[in-house]
Amino acid sequence: MFNRIVAATDIVTTTDAPVISAVRLAKQQNARLYLLHTMESASTENRRLIRHFETGAEMIADAEYEQAIHQTLEKTYREELSDIPHEIRITAGYPWEEILRWAKAIDTDLIVLGPHSTRAEEKGVVRIAGRVGSTVENVVTRETCPVMVVNRPAQKDQLQFQRVLVAVDFSRSCECAVCFAAGLAKHHRSRLFVFHMIPVPPFPKYTRIDYTADVAHAKKRLESFYEAYLDGIDHQYLIRAGAMPHLEILTGAGDNAADLIVMGSHTKEKPGKWYPGSAVERVAYRADCPAMVVTDPRALTHWDLSVTADDGEGKDRLIRVFSGT
Repeated sequence: MFNRIVAATDIVTTTDAPVISAVRLAKQQNARLYLLHTMESASTENRRLIRHFETGAEMIADAEYEQAIHQTLEKTYREELSDIPHEIRITAGYPWEEILRWAKAIDTDLIVLGPHSTRAEEKGVVRIAGRVGSTVENVVTRETCPVMVVNRPAQKDQLQFQRVLVAVDFSRSCECAVCFAAGLAKHHRSRLFVFHMIPVPPFPKYTRIDYTADVAHAKKRLESFYEAYLDGIDHQYLIRAGAMPHLEILTGAGDNAADLIVMGSHTKEKPGKWYPGSAVERVAYRADCPAMVVTDPRALTHWDLSVTADDGEGKDRLIRVFSGT
């Protein structure tokens, strides 16, 4: 499914989890890897005023320095990159802007990022528990292709995506996520878990009878809304009750040994009732497996995903997802 993968890293001399994960995925997918390092500066007047990656001395980045970074990255990832087609690009500027610029230039299928900068302390960035960094936030809110966030190097067996959990709340973005997850599951012959959380008020206002009725209603609605996309795919609906979506998603992923979590982000539509952007952030920040975020119907245009909607209703709905209506 992936032919061109962009991985961004802000470190040079040691391996980085997003790059290792992207390399392993590129090998499995026979994809071309694009490795991007942005020389980030604290100066708003001169973006090429940076600190040397080894000495920490302040300097103006020139072509010679860029070449030194390029060679160091080639050395750092020599073993990993030896048998896959790849390109390394060194740029100066805001990381999220450079990621978006290169992703657009090569028409990438996937962007792989870490949840936070690994140089946060050096750059004076305060990490907020439960939130992703500004680079991930800015890329997710602006990019149309899927963005995969990894906390630790994904294992090779995880990247076969045999067990995929997709979190849904009946929003347009989650419908895109289901379309994408269904295409991924069909390609990899995966088992797909369609997860939905029922928000539970405090007891005694909410009884066991209420919960049983809500589960039955939610299952019918899930089947009505998503079944057309899942024809021919091994899938199961998971319904949990809770007050914090990200915790329920993470628990559901853990209980079912998910290799991947797919989510739709409400960055290009009105906030949803149960899955606001904070749920995406908190899942991506904490997940043991990779978390893939799909924010826009245009993310689906790289693949022929219409095969997941075999009946008339599903096809009509898929057209609605693409058109944004």
